Amino acid sequence: MALRKAKRKEVQQYFPKESVESSPVQKPKKNPKKRALEEIRFFLMRAGVLLLILYIMFGWIFGLHVVNNLDMQPKIFAGDLSLFYRLDPSYNIGEVLVYQVDGKSYLGRVVARAGDEVDITEDNHLKINGDIMIESDIYYETGRYENGISLPVKVPADSYFLLCDLREGGKDSRIFGPISRSDIKGKVITVLRRSNL
Repeated sequence: MALRKAKRKEVQQYFPKESVESSPVQKPKKNPKKRALEEIRFFLMRAGVLLLILYIMFGWIFGLHVVNNLDMQPKIFAGDLSLFYRLDPSYNIGEVLVYQVDGKSYLGRVVARAGDEVDITEDNHLKINGDIMIESDIYYETGRYENGISLPVKVPADSYFLLCDLREGGKDSRIFGPISRSDIKGKVITVLRRSNL
């Protein structure tokens, strides 16, 4: 037992208890240039991921269209920004679509689908499959255009008959004919007002 006490005293001489407890463990300092490079690399990686997400969202899922005419008045005005969804497999009556004809984009409301017969009566009423349509949100008469397509017309497969809300002078299927699914960019899901900015 005396031998153990002597050894313990010897160890304490070489390694005092206070010095072991009081000395903090020092971490090696990083080189400031290396640390800055790591931060830049991390920032660029995050920015790249964000750009990839935005590209996928607005290149494949959603799209933006600046309205450049009054064809959809009074609901949508020139200068408004419409956000549309690209991935819908089909569209329903009443939905507003963004479509393209000869490289130019337009907005139009679906009034007839594939297989429907569209006509416009002499007294400017829209007629679908022999029935006159009562459109409570349309405030203008639906007239024929002299330079438009000949009516009645049957909407072919994978096509839609689209009309503007501003029926007097708006460019729509009365001029272009039924719009093919391949020419439709997507369905408008919201409109951001930019006209007063």
